[in-house]
Amino acid sequence: QIQLEESGGGSVQAGGSLTLSCAATGYTANSCMGWYRQAPGKEREGVAAIDENGRTMYADSTKGRFIITKDNSKNTLYLQMNSLKPEDAATYYCAADLFPICDKGWGRGAGMDYWGQGTLVTISS
Repeated sequence: QIQLEESGGGSVQAGGSLTLSCAATGYTANSCMGWYRQAPGKEREGVAAIDENGRTMYADSTKGRFIITKDNSKNTLYLQMNSLKPEDAATYYCAADLFPICDKGWGRGAGMDYWGQGTLVTISS
């Protein structure tokens, strides 16, 4: 059983940066993990994912601005968000897959078995 808890959300000005953390209880070193977000009235979307080998995947909307990393010694997943835009405002969730390689449909949440409760990110223009 894996439990995930996000932190680091808050309010930031457009153009600013914010780093989210996701602390996991349970062993996640061999898991694909990802970050997702959902804005009010919109569907959940995948932001970034990282597999057991450290291979990263990004949504087109976040590529070049967001960086996903994982510290296996701390069982913690991070999302560094730079050059934030108003459209990045959402509740951000982390998720973990029991398999080490991310599903091809990771962006839709495919394969993710465990989810956190989310942390809210607001962007002021």
